[in-house]
Amino acid sequence: MAHRAAKPLPLALTLGEPAGIGPDITIAAWLRRRELNLPAFYLRGDEALIAQRAKALGADISIAAVSPGEAEAAFTDALPVVATGERATAEPGKPDASSASAALASIRQAVADVRERRAGAVVTNPIAKSVLYRAGFRHPGHTEYLAELAAEDGRVPQPVMMLWSPQLAVVPVTIHVSMREALAQLTSELIVSTVRIVATELKSRFGIARPRIAVSGLNPHAGEDGSLGHEEQTIIAPALKTLRGDGIAARGPLPADTMFHEAARSTYDCAVCMYHDQALIPIKTVAFDDAVNVTLGLPLIRTSPDHGTAFDIAGTGKANPASLIAALRLASRMAATTT
Repeated sequence: MAHRAAKPLPLALTLGEPAGIGPDITIAAWLRRRELNLPAFYLRGDEALIAQRAKALGADISIAAVSPGEAEAAFTDALPVVATGERATAEPGKPDASSASAALASIRQAVADVRERRAGAVVTNPIAKSVLYRAGFRHPGHTEYLAELAAEDGRVPQPVMMLWSPQLAVVPVTIHVSMREALAQLTSELIVSTVRIVATELKSRFGIARPRIAVSGLNPHAGEDGSLGHEEQTIIAPALKTLRGDGIAARGPLPADTMFHEAARSTYDCAVCMYHDQALIPIKTVAFDDAVNVTLGLPLIRTSPDHGTAFDIAGTGKANPASLIAALRLASRMAATTT
């Protein structure tokens, strides 16, 4: 049975790329905390950077340097910032040598806060992978790095990337790889393990008693009975047979071009797709401003805005905090729903 904690823990919000819009949308979200009744959160980051960005934006805010345990009490009157020990000197739109170390320290410490019960969930601001790669970062993205940080007894969990919105939830089976590599990675076993995680967490973290999962084909028209490709018959259909044997309500393989109109969306709780763009194009079309990136399969809750660093508008006041606000709300909801 789902339970609600007597006193929810604050959410740990990461800094993201210091030169991007993460600081902007953090400030904008906090300024709307009362209007929107947002859950309490604190930023794992650099107080000086946030003060400088607030000044650049003309934002009238108070900032409180706190510990995680002090964050909730401070949240009403000041933006709580928990120091990482890493100075971030990057100016808006101009990442510098501080960007990678500051961003990664914030992620590591936010994860540690959740695992040590100082925070209820991690909410991550956008990172710039190209900046991290130049500093030696060896992971394809946030999702894979979080999985390594969440390893237990040397075992790294399988992270599953979900994009969620009130209108649509999608999961790509293969994620941040080229199309050629996605085809090489796609197996029945990967589809089965991915859908099992999706079904489990739709129950435990979203409170859906019997999740309905729609599984796409890979090829146009789901292969057209083999005339446009055989992966539906040799990879996807066997996976679905296994999943249905598990008692999971998974159907497919379905033609991806007819899965995402309004009537079709009403028949399932999540669409599982074979590759990145097959999943992300529809949700970014349907819910560009309020979609949330959720990482399933981890021993902690992680959500994130579904957009990038937007260097071109950092520090201008043009950044829309809607996706971050949705990410904060969803993290709080998931933390309260978790069984």
